Amino acid sequence: MARESKSESSSFRLVEVPLSDRKLVERFIRVPWHINRVHHPSSHWVPPLLMDRRDYLNPKKNPFFDHVEAAFWMVHHQGRDVGRIAAVKDADYISFHGEKTGYYGMFDCCNDPEMAQALVKRANDWMVAHGLEQAIGPFELSTNYISGILVDGFQRDPAINMPFNPPYYDRLLEQCGLEKAKDLWQWSIDLTKPIPERIVRISDRVAKRAGITIRNMDLAKWDDEVGICIDIYNDAWEKNWGFVPVSEKEFRHMAKDLKMVIHNDLGLVAEVEGRPVAFALTIFDVNPVMKKLDGKLFPSGIFRLLWDTKISNKVDKARLILLGVRAEYRKSGIISPLMVETFRGGQRQGLVAGEIGWTLEDNHAVNAMIERMGATRAATYRVYQKTL
Repeated sequence: MARESKSESSSFRLVEVPLSDRKLVERFIRVPWHINRVHHPSSHWVPPLLMDRRDYLNPKKNPFFDHVEAAFWMVHHQGRDVGRIAAVKDADYISFHGEKTGYYGMFDCCNDPEMAQALVKRANDWMVAHGLEQAIGPFELSTNYISGILVDGFQRDPAINMPFNPPYYDRLLEQCGLEKAKDLWQWSIDLTKPIPERIVRISDRVAKRAGITIRNMDLAKWDDEVGICIDIYNDAWEKNWGFVPVSEKEFRHMAKDLKMVIHNDLGLVAEVEGRPVAFALTIFDVNPVMKKLDGKLFPSGIFRLLWDTKISNKVDKARLILLGVRAEYRKSGIISPLMVETFRGGQRQGLVAGEIGWTLEDNHAVNAMIERMGATRAATYRVYQKTL
């Protein structure tokens, strides 16, 4: 049963949301509609698919919950749900990093510091009660999913699976005592322009020197290709800030819907003597289609999505969402030929623009490579931290 508590100085209430209560979960899921459609309307906000969000917050369907404890709350005020937050204890993160760190998750709030502070305090109290000493976020619900809040780039639509929120979120979180932990950069690239000749020469030289061949993923063998990506991903990202290893079960769960928004040209595997050593995964940016759906995939939404992505060619942009290189090849320059072939694949698909990221602000080598490709920074997302 949900527990409610009322602020002593305000009329709003905090409502706990057990994931077993599907009616409350539905209300929790729909909070962003109030924030981005009613409280702070923006034409750039892209509604998530309701069906996807329901599955995401269903511990019986989402293997993420196999290794976490989590709690969820909403702010209810004047008959509306106007804010939300989650607190997460991830056994995998704690084991991997040896830190008693929790996550803030799924933060949304109207422009009211008292409400935001009540939400963050409730999450803090829960994490302290569960033995945690510091917190990072917001995530949805870890660094392996949507990360951070938007702090610049409000004049544009976000790329697929990137956050969008009102500009006041940064101020609200700072007023709650959170400090910047890391900025995440999103990049934009014009695919109508040729690849810089210098980059092509470097790419060819790197591939020849290291004996690298790059092939397209075989979508008819998607399960096998996903297995290759899992193996490389956990090796490649091990040293990255905030990294949490992903189990095969969880990775496959995340990958199961990607097949609809990918093409052979946009999934690449780099091999050395037949051994996969790196991969790049780029997906069609279907956010323009998602706007039309308004979160509703059925009964007709699935046909609209398939039509727009596969038949009518209305989707003219893609996002490179994952690029992983085995640790032993990290200094080989292999990123260069992967980026070049991804660029060429996008051009073959008739795409006019691409997005890359996110990347960590201090991943200087990767960021420099992206800039040399002709990309420019398009948006910044921020992750915060707090000692509990």
